[in-house]
Amino acid sequence: MPLAVKAFIAPLIVACAMFMESVDANVIVTAIPEMARAFGRDPVTLKVAVTSYVLGLGVFIPICGWVADRFGARTVFRTAIGIFVVGSLLCAASTSLGPFTVARFIQGVGGAMMVPVGRIIIFRSVRRSEFIRAMLGPAVGPLLGGFITTYLHWRLIFFINVPIGIFGIYLTNRYIANSREEHLGPLDWFGFFLSAGAGVLLLLGLSLVGGELVSERTAYAMVAAGALMVALYVLHARRALRPLLDLRFFRVPTFQASVLGGSMFRIGLGAVPFLLPLALQEGLGLSAFKSGAITCASAFGGMFMRSFASRVLRRFEFRQTLYYNAALSGIAIAACGTFFPGTPMWVIWSVVLLGGFFPALQFTSLNSLAYAEIETRDVGRATSLASFVQQVSLGLGVTVAGITLQVTRSI
Repeated sequence: MPLAVKAFIAPLIVACAMFMESVDANVIVTAIPEMARAFGRDPVTLKVAVTSYVLGLGVFIPICGWVADRFGARTVFRTAIGIFVVGSLLCAASTSLGPFTVARFIQGVGGAMMVPVGRIIIFRSVRRSEFIRAMLGPAVGPLLGGFITTYLHWRLIFFINVPIGIFGIYLTNRYIANSREEHLGPLDWFGFFLSAGAGVLLLLGLSLVGGELVSERTAYAMVAAGALMVALYVLHARRALRPLLDLRFFRVPTFQASVLGGSMFRIGLGAVPFLLPLALQEGLGLSAFKSGAITCASAFGGMFMRSFASRVLRRFEFRQTLYYNAALSGIAIAACGTFFPGTPMWVIWSVVLLGGFFPALQFTSLNSLAYAEIETRDVGRATSLASFVQQVSLGLGVTVAGITLQVTRSI
């Protein structure tokens, strides 16, 4: 294949896959109330479906690099697309919350392999400057989901992935080389079992508290088992030579501040995509389409901020930026709680826009800070740990938001 064609096709294939995953991560938020009615559930109970997708992403991201090198990037990438498409079809076919939650987890597993392995393909195939980023997914997702839910049917949301995925598999087979690295070290399978089990049991258990899928006793037993597996993994990581998630990186001050300190911010922000559509539709009585049109403002605010975040950091440095911007982010997000029936649409849209503007700067600052003191040879392993904590934090945000809603409504 000519180099010019390869430089165009490979990034395009990966960008389409990343766009598909990014849209799907955001597309159901505006459809949650309608899905809840179809399943005969309270909208708050669908937090478990949102959490399961994030968990599927989080627990499998740490092993994607090793799997791609073991079986070949093309093989893993097309398999990931296939898993994602199968998960989409299962979502569309679901008639109750239980199967839908499992289907969303399967989608998350596909996405966990699809995006990181796609980046590996790009880095090995073309220059990094030619990498196409799927930045519009968070903006398009809520708007597309709202339109389909309002004017068609929410199940059609998941059929969109089928033709894109099939075409992606075809192009991958034709244009992507099955590259891999030799002399692989052993994978920490026991560490993967403990970390994945801990994340799934702990967060899903919390998501199921107060719900209707399992009993309270079962939900609390899942939480307890997850907490036990966390403790076991900490013991394992201290003894293993190369643990899957190396907790020793937390001894690096900048990494600790970015990942652990930033996780508190991610927990708060992770609740917004779940709470905002509920507030707009259930609280203000807006249609799913109008809700999506407002929700996407947050993504536009983030896209605008990223264009000059580096200049802000050069002007004010990390410490001041993180201090003051965290406060501004909190105020912007809290302002969403002041909406009431009759609030002008332009006011709501402007507040949501700012609710994406300031958090985007915070994320950019935290992500830049994370690897400031990490050796180049350790960046991959540090990224696995950071990605896992970030996804779990976002899932915990949805879980905490759902529990808070249930508690306040019962008072």
